[in-house]
Amino acid sequence: MRGERAKSYVLAGRPVEPPRLSGGLHLVATPIGNLRDVSLRALETLAAADVIACEDTRVTHKLLDHYGIATPLTPYHEHNAATARPKLLARLAADEAVALVSDAGTPLVSDPGFKLVRAAHEAGHAVTAVPGASAALAALVCAGLPTDRFFFEGFLPAKDGQQRRRIAELARIPATLIVYESGPRLARALAALAEGLGARQAAVCRELTKLHEEVRRGELTALARAYHEGAETRGEIVIVVAPPDADADRPEPGEIDALLRRALQRASVKDAASEVAAATGRPRREIYQRALALSEGSDNAE
Repeated sequence: MRGERAKSYVLAGRPVEPPRLSGGLHLVATPIGNLRDVSLRALETLAAADVIACEDTRVTHKLLDHYGIATPLTPYHEHNAATARPKLLARLAADEAVALVSDAGTPLVSDPGFKLVRAAHEAGHAVTAVPGASAALAALVCAGLPTDRFFFEGFLPAKDGQQRRRIAELARIPATLIVYESGPRLARALAALAEGLGARQAAVCRELTKLHEEVRRGELTALARAYHEGAETRGEIVIVVAPPDADADRPEPGEIDALLRRALQRASVKDAASEVAAATGRPRREIYQRALALSEGSDNAE
C-alpha cells in the first residue's frame, strides 16, 4: 500500500504539492554542483516518491533539505547493491514509486544502477527517466572541441599497464573523448593520454556549475605539465580530448618501429604489439611479428 506521508516540496519559500506519482522506477538526474540546476519535474518526482534510493544519504539529504522534501532515503551503491536490489524490486512489485539518484548528475553514468534497471524491466515494472544535469555533457559543451561525435569512457584503469592499453584502444576512436578523473591522479592521467594520443587539443573541466568552476584548454602535454607543476586539482574533474585528425596518414614503418621500441621498454612483446596495433589500426599479427623481430634484435629489425 502506498504511504500516507504528506508529500510536498518548497519552491520560492512556498510549499508545493506534487502530482501523484505512478508506481515504477524513476531515474532522477540531480545537480552536479549548483542546487538550482534541479528540474521542476525532478522535485515533483523526489517529493512524490515512496522512497529514494541513493548512493550516499548524506549527500542526497543536502538536496532534499534545500527543497523541504521529506521522502525517506535508502542506500543503494556498489557495496550493498546485491542485497539492496531485491528489497527495491519488492517495493516495485507492491506498486510503489521508487526514485533512483546518484550523488550528482544522471544515474547510471559511471554510477551503480544498471542491474536494478535491467531487473525492473525483466520484472515488468515501468522505468522512467527524469533527465537533467550530467557532468559529461556539461564538460563536452564547455570544452570548445567537436561535439558531433563523442565517446564517454568514464574512469581510466588505475594500473599503469592497463591504462596504457586502454588509451591505445581509445586512440583510434574517431570521436571526442570524455574521461572522468580524480584530482590526485589527474597529472599522471594527462601524461599517459599525451603519450598515447599525441599532441591533441584537450580541456580539463573542473568544478562545473560551482563557485570555482574552471575550464583549462591546451595540448595534452601542456596540460599534463601544468598539473604536474601544481595547478589546482580539487573537486570533480572531466577531461575532454579532441578526436584524431581525420586527414592524418597511417604511420610509416619507421614510425611503427619507434612506437614499438618505446612500448617494448615497459611492456612484453605481446602487450607492446597489442598497444601499438590498437594505436595504429594495423593488423595485430603484423605488428606482433615486427615487435618480435625488434625484441630479438634480429637482422630483420634494421
